[in-house]
Amino acid sequence: MHLELVRRRSPRRVGTRVGTRIGKRAFDLVVGTLCLLVLSPVMVLLALLVRWTSPGPALFCQTRLGQHGRPFRMYKFRTMQTDCSDAVHRQFVAQLLGEQEPGTSNCLEVYKLTRDPRVTRIGTVLRRTSLDELPQLFNVVRGEMSLVGPRPMLPWEREMIDPRHQDRFTVPAGMTGLWQVSGRSRLTFTQALDLDVEYARRCSLALDLLIVAKTVLVLLLPRGGAQ
Repeated sequence: MHLELVRRRSPRRVGTRVGTRIGKRAFDLVVGTLCLLVLSPVMVLLALLVRWTSPGPALFCQTRLGQHGRPFRMYKFRTMQTDCSDAVHRQFVAQLLGEQEPGTSNCLEVYKLTRDPRVTRIGTVLRRTSLDELPQLFNVVRGEMSLVGPRPMLPWEREMIDPRHQDRFTVPAGMTGLWQVSGRSRLTFTQALDLDVEYARRCSLALDLLIVAKTVLVLLLPRGGAQ
């Protein structure tokens, strides 16, 4: 099910108004802090499981691009073996930008790289349930990310995308977003980027609340919202 209401015709607007920015930040700070308090026991348990099942730190830190392309250190639970090359992911993104159509036998999933040999056994579970994303709540509380927004992009990924998709950087990157709840693996990478831009142009607190509610449903459905 797609969030068709964001596709209503309206004047082109990129970025967010002052009132929207204040409301969005207040929502992120309050909800992000509450989530950290409530989920802290779960996060501690997951950190211990990651350390117990494979050598290396529990958290994985990586430079991503946020609003206006500003770099920041994004946190996730480590799901891969340590000291892995990113060559597999670079090849994956290059293939996605090759415009493979959804539904074909060689279609690649946009949301997650599947059958990645670098991923640990516990990492597979964390990725399937999206629990590996929980440490990003720290980024949200610190103001580096939002609960809702475009996916935090790697610096080299930005160099590969079309100039028309640069508007996605006018709003904060998010833990979840419009394309994550609008088809995921049924979308091409270009369609996902189009939805990122659509969100940037329609950004509002009401839309954020709708996407958060939809995300809860997506996480409870089989395959993480493939429907």
